[in-house]
Amino acid sequence: MKTPSRNNTAVIKRNAVPPSPTKVCMYVRGPARPDVRVMREATALAEAGYAVSIVDVEDESHRPIQEEFQNICLKHIFKSKKVSKTRFIRIVFFRGDLLRIKGILRLLRTPANIYHAHDTSGLLPCYIAALVRRKPLIFDAHELPLYDISSYPYIFRLLLFFFLKFMLLRCAGVITVSPYIGEYIRVRYRIPEISLVRNVPPYRLVTKSNRLRQLLGLGNEVLIVLYQGNIQTDRNLEMWIYAARFLKPGIVIVMMGKANNNVLKQFEAVIEREGVGNQVKILPPVPYEDLLDWTSSADIGLVPHSPDHSLNVQWCLPNKLFEYIMAGLPVLATPLDAVKDVVNQYDIGQIVPSFAPAAIAATIEAMLADHATLGRMRRNAFKAVQQNLCWEQEKLRLLQLYQNIPKAPTPF
Repeated sequence: MKTPSRNNTAVIKRNAVPPSPTKVCMYVRGPARPDVRVMREATALAEAGYAVSIVDVEDESHRPIQEEFQNICLKHIFKSKKVSKTRFIRIVFFRGDLLRIKGILRLLRTPANIYHAHDTSGLLPCYIAALVRRKPLIFDAHELPLYDISSYPYIFRLLLFFFLKFMLLRCAGVITVSPYIGEYIRVRYRIPEISLVRNVPPYRLVTKSNRLRQLLGLGNEVLIVLYQGNIQTDRNLEMWIYAARFLKPGIVIVMMGKANNNVLKQFEAVIEREGVGNQVKILPPVPYEDLLDWTSSADIGLVPHSPDHSLNVQWCLPNKLFEYIMAGLPVLATPLDAVKDVVNQYDIGQIVPSFAPAAIAATIEAMLADHATLGRMRRNAFKAVQQNLCWEQEKLRLLQLYQNIPKAPTPF
């Protein structure tokens, strides 16, 4: 048998066509650019050698229908006013039919080896595309699936449950953001394995700043308790406004984030009624790339959600928790199961013992007065992000899942 010479082998290697990268097509029922989780995962895959496309839904029709952003191909579907105003039954699989059909068609026109559905609203179009193309499908649950349909008739809830279970059992991988949500999905939908990929930011060294005090015209002696994130009525923020009435002078609660006009007026009215305009300040959001520099100018970071609101809230691991930790901020949180586990595991904060406004104020004051404990928590936070609470470590779980996908049989 003839064997190629060394020279011939070298020629073959030089002329060999390099293998084409694995193509990943993600779908998100909303704009991809401001969605930190979607872009973070897409960027991690692109950096690992995957060719990543994202089909998303945009409100801004002035954008091109397709564009490159951070080595990712964004393919936009634009909402029309007609679709925005539809009044179909507000159930996750049956609303916005026209938009969903557009998503399916766009996904089918996007070549992919793997489809990746972000959240329940993105699952059905991706499922159909993966079924038609006979490609593996990954489901990425940003929240507890179907947590918000309790007000619908029992028969609808039952149908949705079985429909979702049918699709999940045919996924090559399921990802979620919290261990409690992951365990719930595993048991309820009988999924053999769940990949946990939390919303932790990339590691960076964050130095203490004074941005909030400078913006608000506060002295350096003023202590700041910060909430950052969307300002919404379901975030339990009013409780902290009521607590401000019991705070000593020199402590200010800052709420920084996006709020619609109605919600903003509602909170401003509560602040005025309680007479705490000097103790509670509401600020607009800052660009995400600058966020940690603003975060680091506070003294405590708040996770204020009420665990009684829903299981989705009780088991959440919000972005703000990991942003506080990255900035070295001690955390004061309500007793949310997953948040409490992180706070206790790394000794980076405290859980409020009571929801009574006076008790919350007393907890804030005691925490701020204990300089030694605050210093220890700050050091523990920096240690935690250097070890494993950073995206550089967290993304390895995502990449491991993707590396195992080619070995998994196509479930269709």
